[in-house]
Amino acid sequence: MRLSCLFVPIALLAPALAHAGTCEESFTKGGSILSGQKFAASVTLPGLKPASAIGQMRGIVVAKGYDVLAVEPEDGSMLIEQAQTGKVRAFPLTITATEDGTVRMEAKLRAGMSAASEPAKAEMCGMLNQLKTGKAGTAAASAGMTAAGNKAPLEMDALSISHQISKDTQRNAAAIPLRYKDKTFIVSGTVKSIDKLDDAYVVTYDIPEPYNEAIRLPGTAPFKTDIFCRLAKGQSVFALQLKPGKRIKLSGVYANFNPTAHGLLLENCRPVK
Repeated sequence: MRLSCLFVPIALLAPALAHAGTCEESFTKGGSILSGQKFAASVTLPGLKPASAIGQMRGIVVAKGYDVLAVEPEDGSMLIEQAQTGKVRAFPLTITATEDGTVRMEAKLRAGMSAASEPAKAEMCGMLNQLKTGKAGTAAASAGMTAAGNKAPLEMDALSISHQISKDTQRNAAAIPLRYKDKTFIVSGTVKSIDKLDDAYVVTYDIPEPYNEAIRLPGTAPFKTDIFCRLAKGQSVFALQLKPGKRIKLSGVYANFNPTAHGLLLENCRPVK
């Protein structure tokens, strides 16, 4: 989903024809660019239980590339996000399901983001209209609960990632491990230091303190998040040729985040050409 970019191919809506009109008629838009636009849509399928609805929706949103932060099938709720990319900021969507078979999706864009109503409606209803009842729904729910999550790498420069994680920390630090678990990062930047810890080398990116940044953008956090990259086994030759000030691009997987020390640790890091 890329509400800010206009996306959904018409072909993806073909399975929804049986429900045509219901979801589209429910669609609403509110808020503003300054406060954050809000979109909502819903469908009602008599006989669809909350656990089945949430299980199915998990499989649907995962296939669309969303990040799943929390899933409560029996309580009929799920929190997802449009995945963060170098150009598009993440924003949350909540999905709720009730005993009468109503499934509702709500999206709240962050202040400053914008999206047109028609693409937003097409995207949300394109997913909601895939829900099924009966044996087909039960099978889809079972598959949806075990579907692999979004594996698209997040490629950004070290300063941009530092800004993003710092802003995430301000909003809700507890969501960071959920948002980035198993996520691959491709980080370009400058080496600050190379250290040997136990049996691995750790590269620290050089990220300036906020008060030393040449250009300080509005809305950025008043603190920085340091980024550490623990090199994969077999990378000692590469590590021993590094020096402070050298430009690098490394690929690594989220390992840990310390909200108190403001540090993000990536592991299994390797150079990217």
